[in-house]
Amino acid sequence: MDTKERAEKAVEYKKTMNCAQAVLMAYEAETGKGREELMALGSGFGGGMGCAEATCGALCGAGIAMGLMNKSSQPTKMLMKGVLQDFKQRSGATICGDLKGLGTGKMLCSCDDCVRNAVYAADGVLA
Repeated sequence: MDTKERAEKAVEYKKTMNCAQAVLMAYEAETGKGREELMALGSGFGGGMGCAEATCGALCGAGIAMGLMNKSSQPTKMLMKGVLQDFKQRSGATICGDLKGLGTGKMLCSCDDCVRNAVYAADGVLA
């Protein structure tokens, strides 16, 4: 599956689960983990950690997926640096509340687009 297809699949998943879970489910085949386990792994990250006060759930989902899929000699935390930078460039921020415009009234990125951007950022590093 190419990146665009995976990103749109994640957006479809977002209709029935949180952002982190949606990103994780888009990588289900590649992680070797089942739906139940991926849903549990992403369950604490919906709405941004701390209820929109911290890191975007979609970005957290990408980080979990990277940890499960990283087969390179580079530590996942180093790969995530690239994912984080790409996501921030695409989305305008990494904190859920900032992305949603809490406090400013100006939304930087919708949840659907955050999910897409997380997949694009992760695939960009994995490719």
